[in-house]
Amino acid sequence: MNPRQIVQLAAVALTAFLTGAQAAPEVGRPAPDFTLTDIHGQAHSLAEFKGRPVVLEWVNPECPFVGKHYRSGNMPGLQREATADGVVWLSINSGAPGAAGSYDDRQSEAWMKQVGSAATDFFRDPSGRVGKLYDARTTPHLFVIDARGTLVYAGGVDSIRSTRVSDIPNATNYVREALADLKAGRPVRTPAAKPYGCGIKYAD
Repeated sequence: MNPRQIVQLAAVALTAFLTGAQAAPEVGRPAPDFTLTDIHGQAHSLAEFKGRPVVLEWVNPECPFVGKHYRSGNMPGLQREATADGVVWLSINSGAPGAAGSYDDRQSEAWMKQVGSAATDFFRDPSGRVGKLYDARTTPHLFVIDARGTLVYAGGVDSIRSTRVSDIPNATNYVREALADLKAGRPVRTPAAKPYGCGIKYAD
């Protein structure tokens, strides 16, 4: 067993430990494919982006934890850095219809403009099908997938669980680290971390 495989197996165990259950999907294994229609009416599958790193970001526009990272410019800045390096950044809202922050397409587009989102695309997942496929639990909850389609990071955006903008400079940004590790061709140093934020209000 080579060092990379050891790291990947440890990542799987750590993810399961942090979530208190078997994670779905597992870090170190292929990320499940899915197809969603974006807020402009175009259907996209994860598979079509193979060959490029992908970040999946679960969002709720009315969640204060999401607000912290957007009003500070932290998340849009990270999105711009990532997409400038060829990363595909997909934002997903899996809130049930009628739940707080479950915006329609037009509201979602307006929110993206308001907060300066630089995501590649934005999807609504009102059935919660894709959110449950990824065991997305909070907003934000982020997943990094390498160019081969392997999940290499799952968890929170950073290391400080708060809604305080002042905590951002002191936090370790796990997503930025994961993307830097991928770019450098080395194993992701922190493959899993406990997500924090508002619980996703699924339809059932």
